[in-house]
Amino acid sequence: MTSVLVLGGYGAVGAHLVTRLRADGVDALAAGRDPARADRVVDLADPASLTAALDGVSAVVNCVGAEDPAVAAAVAERGIPFVDITATSEYAQQLERVEGPVLLGVGIAPGLSSLLAAEAARAGGPVDVLIGLGAGESHGPAATAWTYGLLGKRFDDPDGSQVRNYTRPRQFDLPAEAGYPRFPALRTDFADQHRLTAMLGVPVRSYLKLDSRLATLGLAALTWAPRVAALVPAGGMPGGDGWVIAARGGDGRSLWATGRGQSQATAVVAALAVQRVLRSPIAAPTWLHETISLDELRPALSEAGIALGTE
Repeated sequence: MTSVLVLGGYGAVGAHLVTRLRADGVDALAAGRDPARADRVVDLADPASLTAALDGVSAVVNCVGAEDPAVAAAVAERGIPFVDITATSEYAQQLERVEGPVLLGVGIAPGLSSLLAAEAARAGGPVDVLIGLGAGESHGPAATAWTYGLLGKRFDDPDGSQVRNYTRPRQFDLPAEAGYPRFPALRTDFADQHRLTAMLGVPVRSYLKLDSRLATLGLAALTWAPRVAALVPAGGMPGGDGWVIAARGGDGRSLWATGRGQSQATAVVAALAVQRVLRSPIAAPTWLHETISLDELRPALSEAGIALGTE
């Protein structure tokens, strides 16, 4: 039986991924530091524990939130595919320089967002990508740290300018199925927009909004005073668990995907990505949208309760 090691396999995304892989007949091994919850105890600060955990493993999925390219390199140098769900641009760029099989951009954003953007770009560019996330969902600490970690930081726009996260609001028309109130989204540094801009040859820009206007406005305000974020109480933000992603191409048409539970949806895409990389091995760092098409994923996404459409 094929074995897949899931780093953070009892966390917000990892637990869902382990369950899905096992349902598909894959021997999914939850890895982490807690012996009471882990199938294989792994402390990423101890390279020896990771090396021992790789015995008999066909793929590794990083759901733990650790962003250390040395971990990916230790896995990939043994010819074992390393699958990562990160949305962090700097870390993704480091993964692109690892020698060996690394699959990046696996989840809903990046992931589904990349696939929708690639489809939208067929009509020409620029392509604007909207990621709407449920503010009320109970996320793991890594997701929360990523959101607040972008406050006050800048990134490169395709036009050469520098963009501060959570600024430059833009309005998107969203499907009624998403249930999102109408208010602008904010520019945000999701890792795949840089790779997509280079690959597709058209500007690709990512925007974020939460399903709560108050929470979204909070990010817009905090980005000008990021130190204040440390005073914000953890959890308890108003909102639900619905998410939506829409990609609008040069013809004004939007392709979209929507569902409930960001962590569960990320696990759905990650499970499909693992199956793909096991069937069709990669030899070098590769993004999900370079290995599979939206049409190939459509039946499995629909079965998992993820709706797809065109606006």
